[in-house]
Amino acid sequence: MILNIPERITLFGILPEREDFVTMKIIKDLRSNLLLSEEDLKEGDITLSEDGQQMFWKKMVEKDVPIGEKATDVVITALKKLDSEKVLEERHMSLWEKFIGGV
Repeated sequence: MILNIPERITLFGILPEREDFVTMKIIKDLRSNLLLSEEDLKEGDITLSEDGQQMFWKKMVEKDVPIGEKATDVVITALKKLDSEKVLEERHMSLWEKFIGGV
């Protein structure tokens, strides 16, 4: 699935911290695929703020992130949980549209 930098960062942050062993293995692999590579940093001219709390990029980098069927289920469950708790934010919307589709 083609994801840009903000989508990769947002998706990384909504993945569950606790699950069964098999699901955690899938989550670990997905997180590894979502991480920004050295190539991403160069291509996007990505820098961090002095305090390391904010990231800035001059070019929007997109990457085809391999996401299998079970990983897709994990993402959909995480997004639906945010929705049911009414804590879905604007930054989640493009992920919702990519993984779940329209309303």
